[in-house]
Amino acid sequence: MYLPKTYEDFSDKFSEIMKDYQQLGKVCREAGPLERKYQDLIKLGIAIGANSRGAVMSSVRKALASGAVADEIVHVVLLSLTTTGFPNMIAALGWVNEVIDHE
Repeated sequence: MYLPKTYEDFSDKFSEIMKDYQQLGKVCREAGPLERKYQDLIKLGIAIGANSRGAVMSSVRKALASGAVADEIVHVVLLSLTTTGFPNMIAALGWVNEVIDHE
């Protein structure tokens, strides 16, 4: 899976922090009943709300890997329109399409 250089550099320099951070993510995922695909789609929605290009693109890759299809992912983006606004939704749609078009 693609990882940005900044992420890799941080992971190398602060390996103990990264290990604990990844463990926290694992524990959070296991804390409830949602299937992985739905977790990934929800995390995509959160990333869109945060207007985070990297998190959106990462969430799309993870959602695809967990069985989500492009139409489901685009639906998440469309749902963000009334909450985060048109400019944010359009930006997210562009980031999503960058990933989907390269899969």
